[in-house]
Amino acid sequence: MKKFPAVLTAAILAVSGMSGVHSQSSTDYVAPRTEWGAPDLQGVWNFASDIPMQRPERYGDRQFLTEQEAAEIEVRMAALAARAEAQPDPDANREAPPVGDSSELGYNQFWIEQAGIGKALRTSHIIYPLNGRLPPRVEGAPVQRGGGALGPDIPGERPVRYTVSGIGKDGPEDRGLSERCIVGFNSGPPFNPSMYNNNVQIVQNRDTAVILTEMIHDARIVPLYDSRAAMPALDDDLRLWSGDSRGYWDGDTLVVETRNFTDLTTSYSAFGTAYDKLLIERFTRVDYDTVNYQWTIEDPSTFTDRITAIVPMTKVAGQLYEYACHEGNYGMKNILRGERMAEQRAAESESAHLH
Repeated sequence: MKKFPAVLTAAILAVSGMSGVHSQSSTDYVAPRTEWGAPDLQGVWNFASDIPMQRPERYGDRQFLTEQEAAEIEVRMAALAARAEAQPDPDANREAPPVGDSSELGYNQFWIEQAGIGKALRTSHIIYPLNGRLPPRVEGAPVQRGGGALGPDIPGERPVRYTVSGIGKDGPEDRGLSERCIVGFNSGPPFNPSMYNNNVQIVQNRDTAVILTEMIHDARIVPLYDSRAAMPALDDDLRLWSGDSRGYWDGDTLVVETRNFTDLTTSYSAFGTAYDKLLIERFTRVDYDTVNYQWTIEDPSTFTDRITAIVPMTKVAGQLYEYACHEGNYGMKNILRGERMAEQRAAESESAHLH
């Protein structure tokens, strides 16, 4: 199979269908019911997207592209794809890097998944604040940015709260949370479209919903109550990586509220800690193939205002297979082993020089 250059992959994804907030669903659509009468959200859903989470500033408060703007983007991306296809693949038949080379190379670009299904006219997933961008941060809230999936380490202090890259290689505590198989880089909560594995499975019974994300096969077991007022509170001293989720039905919408996050993760993106975060997720099935997934973050310790985003989820005609992260985490072991070997060789070289 031909390996596509990154620029071609991006173009194909963009032209293949810009992902939207919803498909052209009928306003009188009635979601199917489970045997106990609740809206049926069960199945495997994909939340891949090529819409930016934050809105480019040139669009201001405008939530949607015009059809002409969307068409122009498709034409531009098609031309870019054609040019890229006509060029030879610079990575074809690439030889192994020389010993000691520090190049950071990753996945075959062909497998990267960033385009949703269906047409999209949204300018961003964030719909509040009205400019579609993250609100200002609270003064003093920590900021900790990762170097990207293949980026270099960024020196810093523990705890490492971001999901990819790290601050060093002295121990596993210096690596990102997804490298440690603690938190998937797109699984949140809330879900964030990313390079691949943008899949989630929902299973329901009368009193419980299970939200299983593909990344590191993390399952949130959400007890369901008659109303928001009926939800009992968890002791404040109990803190969890993915928080404590409780749910209830608001008409045909499943509402999941999550509190009691640990302070060892960021509130959102690179900012703050999740300790005081309240996450409210809303799952609404708007047609056979689509669930509208809307989330709101309220965190007075990190942001000066709330954040609300809409991410569409499209039905997948398939199964979700286990992503065995801890069980197959050879990368972490080899990262640390490689660093110890580098240290050993440096010490041997210094010793030989002294003698």
